[in-house]
Amino acid sequence: MSLPWILACFWVLAAALVALLPMRLQRWPGLALILCALAILVLIGRAHGAGMALVALIAVLSVFRRPLFYLMNRRGSVE
Repeated sequence: MSLPWILACFWVLAAALVALLPMRLQRWPGLALILCALAILVLIGRAHGAGMALVALIAVLSVFRRPLFYLMNRRGSVE
């Protein structure tokens, strides 16, 4: 397994640990996870191509679906 995929696996474990925290304590670790996810997506894209980066992006979006829905509702994009 390549380094980007190993980092992605560790990212998933870190996301699961952050999900165990109370909601009020999830903001800053969640922000760090998003920033790390962007870097890992770039690494995956460079090592394995855009298709695999898209697969990883879908996985990241599935992990952050609730915060994304919240932000979209707050902007008025989704009713």
